[in-house]
Amino acid sequence: MKNVLTYLICFLPVFTWSQINEFEQDSTDVTYLIIDGDSIPKKSIDLEEVFLLNKLKFDNRDDRIRYLILRRKTLKVYPYAKMAAERLDSMNKRLASIKRNREKKRYTKQVQKYIEEEFSEKLKKFSRTEGQILVKLIHRQTGTTAFDLVKELRSGWRAFWYNTTASMFDISLKREFDPENVKEDYLIEDILLRSFQSGQLERQDSAVKYNFYDLTDKWINNKTPE
Repeated sequence: MKNVLTYLICFLPVFTWSQINEFEQDSTDVTYLIIDGDSIPKKSIDLEEVFLLNKLKFDNRDDRIRYLILRRKTLKVYPYAKMAAERLDSMNKRLASIKRNREKKRYTKQVQKYIEEEFSEKLKKFSRTEGQILVKLIHRQTGTTAFDLVKELRSGWRAFWYNTTASMFDISLKREFDPENVKEDYLIEDILLRSFQSGQLERQDSAVKYNFYDLTDKWINNKTPE
């Protein structure tokens, strides 16, 4: 199971992107971006979406403790799910540029070796519940279940085998991130949004679409969305 999670997370080494420097020209209100030596005027500022989050309330001490435990585990595994989404995007771009199947296979083997050397030991320290949260967050970040990612990147048989092995640890690679129907997933989303706004985690948009305020009405305010 640990090898499966490792494989999903580290699709390839990080690519180096062109450096972007931002500065203002003399006595003007126009911001210029320097991208690969070219100046591009920019008259607007891109602002990230900000969610107005309710003050946390718990019915009892046990609920508060469960939330704090979920928060600790979510903060621990989220960076790996975020990395998985970045690796998947980079890998797809890289594979699209490779024309020969032989070169694609060679590239895949290089990725696998990198994965095993770089991340296996780190993921072995995950608990069962952390592994399941990671599987759900991989779906949140990529829009694809861990099972389907393995099936697409390796083979249907390996995906079946990995899922069977994972089920022995009570982990399903087919598990989706579903805050609309699973309260724990809503709480995970709440934890992520609070951590994004506090700067504790680096924001990465969810590939799973939802209305957070409707979900808050449903799970917290006990209201039925109109």
